[in-house]
Amino acid sequence: MSTKQRILLLLACLALPFMALQLRAEDVSFRANAPKQVIMGQPFQLTFSVNHRAKDLRAPEMPDFDIIAGPYSSQSSSTSFINGQRTSTFSLTYTYTLMPRREGSFTIDPASIVVGGDTYQSNALKITVLPADEAATSNSSSARQQSASAAPQQTQTNRSTGGDIFIKTQVSKTKVHEQECILLSYKLYFAGVDVAQFTNNTKLPEFKGFLKQELEQGEIQTELEHYNGRNYQTAVLYRTLLFPQKAGDIEIEPASFEAVIRVQNRAQVRSIFDDFFATYSNVTKPLTAPGVTIHALPLPAGKPAGFSGGVGTFGIHSSISSNSITTNDAVTVKLSISGKGNMKMIKTPSIDWPDGFEVYDPKVTNNFKSTASGLSGSKDIEYLAIARAAGDYVIPPVTFSYFDTQDNTYKTLTTEEYTVHVARGAGETDQTVVTSGVYTNKEDIQRLGSDIRYIETQPLDPNYRKGKGLTGLWWLCYLVPALLSLLLFILFRKQIRDNADLNKVRYRKANKVAQKRLKKAKKLMTSGQDATFYEEIERAAWSYLSDRLSIPQANLTKENIAGLLNEKGISEEQIKEVTGVLSTAEFARYAPSAAGSKEELYNATAKMIDNLESTKL
Repeated sequence: MSTKQRILLLLACLALPFMALQLRAEDVSFRANAPKQVIMGQPFQLTFSVNHRAKDLRAPEMPDFDIIAGPYSSQSSSTSFINGQRTSTFSLTYTYTLMPRREGSFTIDPASIVVGGDTYQSNALKITVLPADEAATSNSSSARQQSASAAPQQTQTNRSTGGDIFIKTQVSKTKVHEQECILLSYKLYFAGVDVAQFTNNTKLPEFKGFLKQELEQGEIQTELEHYNGRNYQTAVLYRTLLFPQKAGDIEIEPASFEAVIRVQNRAQVRSIFDDFFATYSNVTKPLTAPGVTIHALPLPAGKPAGFSGGVGTFGIHSSISSNSITTNDAVTVKLSISGKGNMKMIKTPSIDWPDGFEVYDPKVTNNFKSTASGLSGSKDIEYLAIARAAGDYVIPPVTFSYFDTQDNTYKTLTTEEYTVHVARGAGETDQTVVTSGVYTNKEDIQRLGSDIRYIETQPLDPNYRKGKGLTGLWWLCYLVPALLSLLLFILFRKQIRDNADLNKVRYRKANKVAQKRLKKAKKLMTSGQDATFYEEIERAAWSYLSDRLSIPQANLTKENIAGLLNEKGISEEQIKEVTGVLSTAEFARYAPSAAGSKEELYNATAKMIDNLESTKL
């Protein structure tokens, strides 16, 4: 072994202990765990877990909690062989039982422990102590009265189990400006019931009048919340961001959910052993999340000239690839609009490039992220232009105007101005002209002149050279296509004029579209797909009335339909028939179990459409 090899081996041996210590430090995990919410008067457990053999646990001071038991230590280990490789795991856990002293939010500082001579710290914990449940008498009277008076559709009681379960519709704001972001959530509350499945057969509203951006749900997590004098387990079932697209009161319709509840079967007790062999059944509980009305204010007057529809809080930044180039070289201006708001509705600003540049369409890259606080990120734009003439040019600044939702005012942001020096490239001359927006060298034009050749313009008819002019056959070749074109124009002129009126087109095709939907609904009815059948029937009725009466679906209501039919002289009996079908279809969609016969609803809808088709509107 050479001297060099001996030195390398010695260095490797000296480095091994340090590498082992580093690997151990990276591998040690020391974690504290406890519930995020606890109830006053109820004990809970705090645990400290480490994945190595350790000693000398030092718990932090906890003045807001009483230690009623602990610490109790337990350990576990396991070994497995996978593909011939041995893997071992070890866990050491210390458990405390705590009792909160008062209500509020409190922090438990990190604990420390010694592993292999090194000291490690755990994470800190934040715990919220909720009030205890009110007395059963007050809870059953006042809490339910408050829930019934404040939101009669929010609470549905499971009387068979003595528990409560309901859904609340929560919005971050009910009064906003156009395009201002709103967070809408459907939150499940339950107490005294065992929920086996949170969502089943969910029916969400269409959110008409809003631009929707759904948030990733992930696995549903439960938390404690004190509401109306009682502590409930809660779970957020659905969240979405909404951006109002118009001013005025916009109604969000109710949503329907189904929860699967685990209920113990009630049977006659025959012996003391019956309690040990109790059976359970899954019961489907229909739940309705109430609707809500959003008051969307119009954007104030005095919009800046460069307003591009942005609503939120934004910033702008720009850069240029180079301030000195040669002719036929490209220059790139990069613009980044970042912030939070209706990022998808922002229009791409334009650059007023000076003469002397060949401009290309900008490249736009959207980097948006949807969170509970709104839609945030950046809109990155690259403007590319090629210099075609030498000289000094000024690229003017870009202005971006938006409505600031924090200050409720319009703001205008401006980028910096850029000066670009364009030098003559190799082989270029001073004689450069512009023709129809294309830059061409004068010498090229002179060379092109020598290549021009005259084109023979005499007619193809050989009789033309003999002085006979065009023959009768040639005249027919000219006249027949012209006459056919005139005839086709007269025949299709009315059709073209009618097709130009979109309302008339929708009016004529209303019945055809409705019949297609009814045919689809009949197939769904025969196949037993009740929920989809009710949805298709409701859509057939509403879309037919929208096309037949030329009313946008966003403005379509039963009151508007009844008023318009009354103005057109439709009988009161026929108006009741129309509104009755709409009400029945809507009720059947949200409460299919309580709806009547599907065949009766189908026949009533088809009859309503046939009666309106035979009536002149």
